[in-house]
Amino acid sequence: MSEVSARRVAWITGAGKGIGRGLAKRLAEDGWTVCASARTVADLESLAAACPDGHLHPHVLDITDPSATRAVLTAIEADWGPPDLAVLNAGTHIPVTAADLDAEPFRRLMETNVMGTVYGLTNLLPIMRRRGSGHIAVVSSLAGYRGLPTSAAYGASKAALINMCEALRPESDAMGIKLQVITPGFVETPLTDQNDFKMPFLVTVDEATDQIMRGLASDRFEVSFPRSFALIMKALRILPDRLFFVVTRRMIKP
Repeated sequence: MSEVSARRVAWITGAGKGIGRGLAKRLAEDGWTVCASARTVADLESLAAACPDGHLHPHVLDITDPSATRAVLTAIEADWGPPDLAVLNAGTHIPVTAADLDAEPFRRLMETNVMGTVYGLTNLLPIMRRRGSGHIAVVSSLAGYRGLPTSAAYGASKAALINMCEALRPESDAMGIKLQVITPGFVETPLTDQNDFKMPFLVTVDEATDQIMRGLASDRFEVSFPRSFALIMKALRILPDRLFFVVTRRMIKP
């Protein structure tokens, strides 16, 4: 077996920017064969140029297209073998408010954040089950813990991912597949750059990448960070509704 084919294979979605780019670059630097997916060719070309030669292999992909997702995984398996690790990271965010509530942001976020991840899972699980091993990490968000103002659509989509992974974890364990969910707080990315409010416990992409890499190497089901923000959000999950709404009403802009 050649040195190239002996490398561990990773597939990262949403690798063009932010967390996905940081993880793809770090894994390539660590010697993995990284198959990186994103919608934008220029982002993938830039990523490949920033990685060691021969370690990063770009695949243009719109994750909302199930046939395209199937084709990318078929190509990866044919060229490099089945992925040892898949990080289903691709997603987006659209703020919504009750005053201007519209169905379109919900449809778009559910199709991208939830169904885009499901299309990845439905193609990955049979591949890894046949081999009897594999590692899948689904990127959700601390926003999936409880409903926060302007996050009705985004938070709902991320909560769905957490619930889905909790439901699948026992069966994935039985298949020999390690399934994790990653729940970051605010990370400096093009998406959070659009926020017009103060973001508590904001971390850089490099800091987020460090946290995720440590989490992937662990046996934890949930990889949440930053720790202080995660503890606050987990406390909100058990806070009585009356008190919870006292907190969230203060988040609404006058």
